[in-house]
Amino acid sequence: MLIATSDTVAPHQIAETLGIVRGSTVRSKHVGTDIVASLKQVIGGELKGYSSLLAGAREQALDRMIEDARALGADAVVAVRIQTSTITQGASEILAYGTAVKLKP
Repeated sequence: MLIATSDTVAPHQIAETLGIVRGSTVRSKHVGTDIVASLKQVIGGELKGYSSLLAGAREQALDRMIEDARALGADAVVAVRIQTSTITQGASEILAYGTAVKLKP
């Protein structure tokens, strides 16, 4: 499955637009991660626990978007975007979305 943030996938041409596809996941913070993050805020530095959490969530959202595209028979997903929103205090949604397309042979 080809994935692109652009509207096209060079050198291919789009034969058919199949529609919007999406994948999302909601993740919450672990209390241990919060404790370490609180200490890091005092001394500064990367919050690696949160970075890892969000990286995994992005991959899962992209995987779910690809599953949605495969179900439509897509060859590629173009105009892919990833969005994050807060659901509640301590929980965020990661949403990946784009347009599923069939490519010319």
